Amino acid sequence: MLLASIDPFVQEFDQLAQRVFGWGEAARTQVRVAMPMDAVRREDEVLLRFDLPGIDPQTIDLTVDRGVLTVSAERSEEYGEGENPFIRERVSGTFTRRVYLADTLDADKIDAAYRDGVLAVRVPLIERALPRKIEIHTADKQALKS
Repeated sequence: MLLASIDPFVQEFDQLAQRVFGWGEAARTQVRVAMPMDAVRREDEVLLRFDLPGIDPQTIDLTVDRGVLTVSAERSEEYGEGENPFIRERVSGTFTRRVYLADTLDADKIDAAYRDGVLAVRVPLIERALPRKIEIHTADKQALKS
């Protein structure tokens, strides 16, 4: 496995929903997270895409420490004088998502870009983890025994 994601809110919600409503595996996969992520394996890298709509890019913080990639972002919602929200479905506040990177990923060469509400994080594979062709030498029986 190249990476693993931990979202404590979703895990806690899953456990509560399972106890209270008896939801099965299929229903639990429908739970929405505050920072949804897709991970795509490419030939020489892993691409992570985080949905962060309405986020000011200046509030995004991306760090890596001992194999843990942490993405934090903040969405603030301000209302003008005399505005009283009566429906609030858009989540605001600080969001954090941690992704545990495998040893085969090069944490020193992570690259990130934010565009159209999506944070794309490219994590290359380390060179020794890349597939490589091994040359086969022909030899006599004596050479193979040593």
